[in-house]
Amino acid sequence: MTARLAVYAGSFDPATLGHLDLIERASALFDKVIVAIGAHPTKHPLFGVEERRALLEAVVADFPNVTVETFDGLLIHYCMAKGATVIVRGLRAATDFEYELQIAHANADLCPQADTIFLPTRTKHGFVSASLVREIASHGGDVSRYAPKVVCEALARKYNKGGVTT
Repeated sequence: MTARLAVYAGSFDPATLGHLDLIERASALFDKVIVAIGAHPTKHPLFGVEERRALLEAVVADFPNVTVETFDGLLIHYCMAKGATVIVRGLRAATDFEYELQIAHANADLCPQADTIFLPTRTKHGFVSASLVREIASHGGDVSRYAPKVVCEALARKYNKGGVTT
C-alpha cells in the first residue's frame, strides 16, 4: 500500500486556529501532510518565511505525520517534486469556492495525478482570516480565540503592544 502524501499550502501570515483545525483534520486523513509555506516575492508579509516556519513547527509539534516546509513557484510543481497526490484546501465561504475550484482545475490540467480536496472550515472558524488576526493584533486586541498561543505571543512582540492577550 502506498503512503498518501498531502500538501496543505498557504502563506500562514500568521497561522490561525482555522489553519490548525485543517492541519489536524488532514493529518487524520492522510499518512503524511506537508504544511507548505508559499514564498511570494510580490507580497510583503508581517512575518518572514523563516518566522512563519518556526511558528508553524511549534503549532504542529504534536502531529507526528506533519512537517513544515517552504516553497516558491507554482504549488503544483512543488507537489510534483514531492510526489504528493493530494492538495488540501480549506473553504470558509461560497466566495472561496469559485476561486479555489478554478485553481484546482488548473492544477488538475497541469498534473492529473494530483487531486484537490476541499475541507470546509468549522463554523467557529468560518470568519477568521490571517488578515483579520493581524488587524486586531495591530491595535492591541485579544486574538487568543483566533490564533494559537505561540502565534499570539509572536504578534504581541511584533506589534510591541501589551494588550495582545496570550
